[in-house]
Amino acid sequence: MTYKDNWCRLYYVFEQRRPLFNKIKVEMNRFKETILKDWILNKHRKPLVIRGARQVGKSTLVRQFARKQGLKLHEINLERHLKLTDLFKTHDTTKILGEIEFICGKGPVTGPGNLFFLDEIQAIPAAIQTLRYFYEDLPDLPVIAAGSLLEFALSESSFSMPVGRIEYLFLCPMTFEEFLEAIKEKQLLDLLRDFKPQELFPMSAHERLLDLQRLFLLIGGMPEAVKQYIQTRDLRRVFDVHASIVETYRDDFAKYARHADLLRLHKVFDYVPFATGEKFKYVRVDSQDQAKSLSKAVDLLSKAQVIMKAIHTNASGAPLRATMDKRVFKPFFLDCGLMNFICGVHEIPLRDLKKREFINEGKLAEQFIAQHIAFLGKSNTRPCLTYWLRESRSKNAEVDFIVQLDQWIVPVEVKSGKSGTLRSLQQFAYQKQTTRAIRFDLNPPGFQHVSHSIRQADHTASVEFDLLSLPLYLVEEMPRIFKNWPV
Repeated sequence: MTYKDNWCRLYYVFEQRRPLFNKIKVEMNRFKETILKDWILNKHRKPLVIRGARQVGKSTLVRQFARKQGLKLHEINLERHLKLTDLFKTHDTTKILGEIEFICGKGPVTGPGNLFFLDEIQAIPAAIQTLRYFYEDLPDLPVIAAGSLLEFALSESSFSMPVGRIEYLFLCPMTFEEFLEAIKEKQLLDLLRDFKPQELFPMSAHERLLDLQRLFLLIGGMPEAVKQYIQTRDLRRVFDVHASIVETYRDDFAKYARHADLLRLHKVFDYVPFATGEKFKYVRVDSQDQAKSLSKAVDLLSKAQVIMKAIHTNASGAPLRATMDKRVFKPFFLDCGLMNFICGVHEIPLRDLKKREFINEGKLAEQFIAQHIAFLGKSNTRPCLTYWLRESRSKNAEVDFIVQLDQWIVPVEVKSGKSGTLRSLQQFAYQKQTTRAIRFDLNPPGFQHVSHSIRQADHTASVEFDLLSLPLYLVEEMPRIFKNWPV
C-alpha cells in the first residue's frame, strides 16, 4: 500500500483498538508534571504564570496536578468575579485571601497542602501586579496564575508584569507524542522515545505513524479536539470543536481592541493560516492599510502565542538571536488543526477527505514542525523560531528553520513528501561551512553524506556535509537523536 493510499485508512485506524471508557481525560504528560513538581518543591519558588493561547489546557493542567499531588485546590476564575477588581487594586493580600476563602468555601488558603490558582487573570489586570505581593508577603503559599491574551490586557493597562517576582511556564497545544499518549499508543510512543539512530526502524510502525501523523494534522493538538475524536471517532465533531475555538478567539479580540485595531487583528488572524511558511508582507494582509498599524496586530498575536514568527537570522554563530532581523519573518499558526479548519478543510466532503492530498501539503508539514520545535527549548522561555533567507537578483535560497543543538548551529529543511532537492541546504552549508544538517520528510530515519557541486557567481564550488534524515513524527526526539550522531 502506498502512502497516498493510507488516506483511505484515516477513519479506521483505531477501529480494532480496545474499547473506550465512558469518561475520557486528556492527561498531562510526564514532562509537564515534572516541571510543576520541581516548581512546587522549590523553596525559593515564585508565583507561576502559565502562558499560552486560550484552550491549550492551562486550567486542566493545574487541576490535574493538584489532584495527582493530593493538594487542596483553591481556584477562582476572575472572569466570573470582576467585582473583585477594586479589592485587587489594594494589593492587600490578607483582605484578598479573606474574600477568596469565602468564595471558594474550602477553608484557609494558606498552610501546608494548599494550592492557590487564579484563572483568567487577564480579566483583572491589577491581580497580575498583586502577584508580587503574594511572593513578598506569603512566600510559602504556592500560587499559580493562568490567562489568555495577557498582552492584550497589559497593552490597555498602566503597569507591566512584576519582573523578578514571578516565573513562567509557556504552554503549547498537545504535541504529537502527547497525542499518541492520549490515544493509548504506548508501543509506538516507546519506540519513538527509545529509538537510536544506529537502529533499523520497523517499516510497519513507520507506516502506522505516518497515518497517525496525518490524522494529527487534521485534529491538531487542542485538547478538546483530541478528546472529541477519541470519544466519537468523527472528524465532523472535531471540526465543530475547531469552529467553536476559532469563534472564541475572535470574540476575545473584541474585549481588548477598539474598532480599527479589532479589524486588523481579525485580518491578521484570518491571513496567517493561508500564509504559513511564506515571507510576511503586510501589503498582502491589506493593501490599503499601513504596515506600522498592522505590525501592532501581528506583534500582539505573536506575544499571545496565537501566531508564531520564524525570524530571519544570519546564522553565523551562537546565539542565533544576536543576528536576527526582526523585520524579516514568516508566520505560523498556533495549531495545525485550527489552521486546516480556517483554510476550509471542513468544507471538503468526508468521502473525499480520506482520499485527497491538499494543495498546501508543504505548508502543513512546515507548520507541524514549527509548532513542535518552537517548544523544544526551556519551558520558562518564550518560544522562538529562526530561519535563514538569502535574497538575490539571480536566485534566492531559504532554509526552513535554523536551530541550535548544543554548540551546533543546524539548518533544518522540511519536505512534505519522500523526495526533494537540497539546493538551499547546499547553499547554506557552503556559505556557513556547516558540516551537519537535518531534513524532515516521509522517509524512515537515516544518515547520508552529501557531496555536491554548486554554481556560484563566477565559479563552481564543492560542498560536503552529513545529513540526518528524520520522518516528521520524530521531531520531538530530534535533540536526543542529534546528540547520538554517529561518528
